[in-house]
Amino acid sequence: MAAISLRKGNTRLPPEVNRVLYVRNLPFNITSEEMYDIFGKYGAIRQIRIGTNKDTRGTAFVVYEDIYDAKTAVDHLSGFNVANRYLIVLYYQHAKMSKKFDQRKKEEELNKLQEKYGVTAKDLK
Repeated sequence: MAAISLRKGNTRLPPEVNRVLYVRNLPFNITSEEMYDIFGKYGAIRQIRIGTNKDTRGTAFVVYEDIYDAKTAVDHLSGFNVANRYLIVLYYQHAKMSKKFDQRKKEEELNKLQEKYGVTAKDLK
């Protein structure tokens, strides 16, 4: 209902709003069916990707068909309680996500070099 009222008015959406949502703090054992049940209430979903490896467990990407449905989902599901965990629902921002990945990659490379040359963090201070 709220999405319909948004579409009728010539409402400008903030620039960070997009169809792809990044969801954090999910229960590790949540299923894709449960995700579709929770997020499908707010509109047609194109795709859901749930993190499965050690670094991405508890996170997911939800892609909506329509940007207004995604906005409605963020408005209603941020802070929603699932299995005693409060969801963090954000708009996916490629620039921020790639910076985090680059930082992690640099840290791993630094650790490898420190191991290779026998340098510890204490030696650097």
